[in-house]
Amino acid sequence: MIYSIGLIELNSIASGIEVADIMLKTAEVELVFAGTICPGKYAALVTGEVAAVENSVQTGLKTGGEMVVDHFVLAMVHEAVIPALSGTSKVERLQALGVIETFSIASSIVAADTAAKAAAVELIEIRLGTGIGGKSFVTMTGEVAAVQAAVDAGTVSVREKGMLVYKTVIPSPDPKLGKALL
Repeated sequence: MIYSIGLIELNSIASGIEVADIMLKTAEVELVFAGTICPGKYAALVTGEVAAVENSVQTGLKTGGEMVVDHFVLAMVHEAVIPALSGTSKVERLQALGVIETFSIASSIVAADTAAKAAAVELIEIRLGTGIGGKSFVTMTGEVAAVQAAVDAGTVSVREKGMLVYKTVIPSPDPKLGKALL
């Protein structure tokens, strides 16, 4: 069971590797992901009990300093976030489609968690910054009103941090698009 997750995104690969190492040495956390993302950024994602993740991320932030692009700690992460991150969501039918596009992967994951907690939507995918210029996006589906509420809720903190690229809700996406997304 995942208690919480924490991520630090950096604009230096060398600094990112150093931060990932110190995050793992600081507290009893498990490494979910550590690696490069476009363009030349690095991210480290850990999981564990809330206090351990918070401690790990705080130490990583001190080590990363000015190289930190974005970060988060999500206590009690929504159960749909991890499958959406790993591309293993079990969404079978596309209803209304919501998309939140961000400048950082950290912001996209936070937006997805907030959206999933705000309304009855299914997360389709959280696409991380590899191959898309370091940006990230989350896709979700559900009834139109739920998707609109989820997208609105998910973009609040992203917009406040200046990380929102674009958001959209498509009430009735073409079935051919659905095949490409699911």
